[in-house]
Amino acid sequence: MPLCLMFQDEARFGRLSLPQRCWAPAPLRPIVVQGVVREYTYAYAALAPATGKLDWMIAPSMNTLDMSAFLRHVGERHQGEFVVMVVDGAPSHRSHQLSLPANVALIRLPPYSPELNPVEHLWDEIREKHFANRVFDSMGAVIAQAMRSLKDWELSPAAVRSLTGWPWILSCLQSS
Repeated sequence: MPLCLMFQDEARFGRLSLPQRCWAPAPLRPIVVQGVVREYTYAYAALAPATGKLDWMIAPSMNTLDMSAFLRHVGERHQGEFVVMVVDGAPSHRSHQLSLPANVALIRLPPYSPELNPVEHLWDEIREKHFANRVFDSMGAVIAQAMRSLKDWELSPAAVRSLTGWPWILSCLQSS
């Protein structure tokens, strides 16, 4: 059974907007509307830097039940592979109630090391290109935007590889 190395993370998206820097022609000053509604949804993502494969799921919360559902989703999408998934130390990743499919194994990153997880760069890109300086009228609009952006990335494996195929990750895969 072929091995698939994936990195996983969750991100929170919502209606509380954070203004970002943006360009405007001189002498204009950009005006950005700000949203202050505290409603959120969560996006789960797992990606394979070597191939650019991206699996994702939108969920209302970040907990053990939703993480188990996401792992089932990944396990079903990679039935012919054994997935070694690198995760952070979130409580839902360490829970004894976490349900792992037979073809998925978890490896935990060291504590406080988000810089080792390439999925963090995916979240940065999505926030910058799809959520910056936007105010959403509803949670449905937030979810739709998150789904559109994740689907765009899923359909662009070359872009995922370019963003996340860090030399140290790819060299680990070549030496095995």
